[in-house]
Amino acid sequence: MRDDLVQATSMLAMGELAVYPTDTVYGLGADAIAADAVERVYELKGRSRDDPLSMAVPDVEEALEHVTATEREEAFMREFLPGPVTVVLERQGHVPDALTAGRDRVGIRIPDHELALELLDEFAPITATSANRSGEANATHPDELDDAIREGVGAVVDGGELPGGESTVVDPGNDEIHRRGRGADAVEQWLAEH
Repeated sequence: MRDDLVQATSMLAMGELAVYPTDTVYGLGADAIAADAVERVYELKGRSRDDPLSMAVPDVEEALEHVTATEREEAFMREFLPGPVTVVLERQGHVPDALTAGRDRVGIRIPDHELALELLDEFAPITATSANRSGEANATHPDELDDAIREGVGAVVDGGELPGGESTVVDPGNDEIHRRGRGADAVEQWLAEH
């Protein structure tokens, strides 16, 4: 296992933050089930506590340990994940309010990136949010990380240049696309056909 992945895994296990590559932009990871670690993400990003964070997991099976999904919602996940889609589902009781801003639903991300999946196989779930200060540009290369972000994390997993863009955020249970990003047309078509 690469040194940066080993370091990121140990930092996450200690409640610290790590930057990791995804299939869109660099993400800021913390233990998504530990409210204090999640709070550190909000602080470092300068993000409003009213703006929920998503969680990243390595596969649909792990996702189902943290959410309650209908057959249709699970079928949607299996169709589009891993990939640049955030699926909003009913959270289970152990998922902290800090992550969801007190809402009863949580976004699930399974990034289609080898290093991200390797990290998530070692430690999951982690927060899935862009590794930038709120309102600033997303980082598609480690060199673009804000100094405050770089100094506030215990590890940076370098995946080189990433494609950029945003994930499509969709609530398949309510047939609602909250944010159109990569793959939005395919998501819309699936919702219409199912």
